[in-house]
Amino acid sequence: MTTRTAPSATALYDIPGPATRRRHLLYGVVSTALILALIGWVVYLLFDTEQFTSAKWTPFTYKGIQKLLLRGLGNTLKAFAYAAVLSLLLGAVLAVGRLSDHRPVRWIATVLVEFFRAMPVLVMIFFIFVALKVQPLPALVTGLTLYNGSVLAEVFRTGINSVERGQSEAAYALGLRKTQVTTFVLAPQAVRAMLPTIISQLVVALKDTSLGYLITYEEFLHAGKLIASNLDYDLPFIPVVMVISPIYIGMCMLLSWFATWVAKQERRNPKVKAVEIAPAEPGTLLPGVQ
Repeated sequence: MTTRTAPSATALYDIPGPATRRRHLLYGVVSTALILALIGWVVYLLFDTEQFTSAKWTPFTYKGIQKLLLRGLGNTLKAFAYAAVLSLLLGAVLAVGRLSDHRPVRWIATVLVEFFRAMPVLVMIFFIFVALKVQPLPALVTGLTLYNGSVLAEVFRTGINSVERGQSEAAYALGLRKTQVTTFVLAPQAVRAMLPTIISQLVVALKDTSLGYLITYEEFLHAGKLIASNLDYDLPFIPVVMVISPIYIGMCMLLSWFATWVAKQERRNPKVKAVEIAPAEPGTLLPGVQ
């Protein structure tokens, strides 16, 4: 016969007693009821303002409207792909500049990072589009790249500096140069810690592609605006929002899922496990170092 022992408290967490569990249950029930009431009220308002009438939803059955939305979605993904790749490259370059031993290079990189981080992304996009007379897609991509690249530069720099100092000291003791230490020792370890923040910033870049409609770039939100402002469809503003919003949310969730998948694949990598479980003995050379 087995006996069940009561769970013990820890220094960081006290096991709730019966009264506390009942109170938490009450809080949960009340919160759920309030959320359901709020959802019910919103649904009532949608029905009361005739947002679910066929006149407002029929346009989405037209092939022309569907092609317009798909074209806008494709343009959004294209702008995001360009901005994501260029932001990562710019962030890496600026981070290397901020970590440089040469003071002028470090100062220039610092000024660029601080300037583009402080500048509102919409102002940069408008300046490039209006003052420099650049086409909508390059203007949008350039503005997103400058802002997100400067933010990612700080992410990269902080991630590399967060690696234990002994790692770099051991690599220098083996005769590696600073570029080799950063590339082969510090960066691979920092990437695992930086990945969630990198994905979060890419989600920001994805959402900011919607600013393209302000400079007439035919992205997803611009396509929705054309439909919502059409008098022939009885101004289906709310239906357009209800169609576009879940797609934006789904794309952001897909990016987060991809980050989780990459992290899991990396943890399953036998080389990573070998490094984490069995650290090298003193005097062991790093892979590829003779």
